[in-house]
Amino acid sequence: MNPDTAISDVEARIDLDAVDEIVKPYYGKKEMVIPILQKVQEHYGYLPRPTMERVSYMMRIPLSRLYGVATFYAQFKLKPRGRNIIRVCKGTACHIQGSPKIAARIEEILGIETGETTDDLRFTLEEVACIGACALAPVITINNEPYGRLTADKVQNILDKYQ
Repeated sequence: MNPDTAISDVEARIDLDAVDEIVKPYYGKKEMVIPILQKVQEHYGYLPRPTMERVSYMMRIPLSRLYGVATFYAQFKLKPRGRNIIRVCKGTACHIQGSPKIAARIEEILGIETGETTDDLRFTLEEVACIGACALAPVITINNEPYGRLTADKVQNILDKYQ
């Protein structure tokens, strides 16, 4: 199944009542677009197109402006994310200790590239500048649980815990 088709099917069934409740306190306050989008994303896990259209309509803000904000800030996601967020550290210590090999192994196992989500929405793979655990390099986190001193051989067993 095409992932974009799957997303469209899900978005067609989204209940927009929550958007109405989120936007109500902000009527007429166009400067509050970021907090509105944050709350919408917190509720739905990302910013589905129907929610963006509803916010646009209710706040009388052009949809293009909302998308401009959502694409400018890295915190906003326009596609569903996986239940398990894998973050691969790309800091200097991790890079020197082999994080590119770790990332490549994760991509191979999951069949996705960094920045993508598996079709079953089980995993999203991201890279971060630094996790802050340089003594454990190379490090990944899965849902903020750190895994350090990794080798490519250890990755499969770690991912199996999240199946």
